[in-house]
Amino acid sequence: MADRSLLLRGARGERLTSTSVAVDVESARRDWEEAHRRLAQVETGLHAEGAVHRQLRALTEELRKRVGSTFTLAELAAEYARADHWALDAVAQAPFPGWLSSLTVVEGAAFHLYSRGALDYQP
Repeated sequence: MADRSLLLRGARGERLTSTSVAVDVESARRDWEEAHRRLAQVETGLHAEGAVHRQLRALTEELRKRVGSTFTLAELAAEYARADHWALDAVAQAPFPGWLSSLTVVEGAAFHLYSRGALDYQP
């Protein structure tokens, strides 16, 4: 397995490695993939396909503002860790019955879809 650690520079220029970044990214990607798989169930179960897609668009627009169009998976995973602070506000304009209970799925699916644009994305 290739070394996926992130190389950092310390105060004196020494190289530091961090495997926790790679672990966090892989964990986040698993969460996103699972949410994307569950998205169809949310749409069917709540009969709210149009509203779910509006929420996906709202989250995608917010991600574009927060991480831009040029980003790495590590940067996206870092934003995912902060998403609890902003995701609710981003999707509140497209509510539907039961939307709050599906927010985690829609949020994860949005991150999954957005991750495909990462500089270091690999399927």
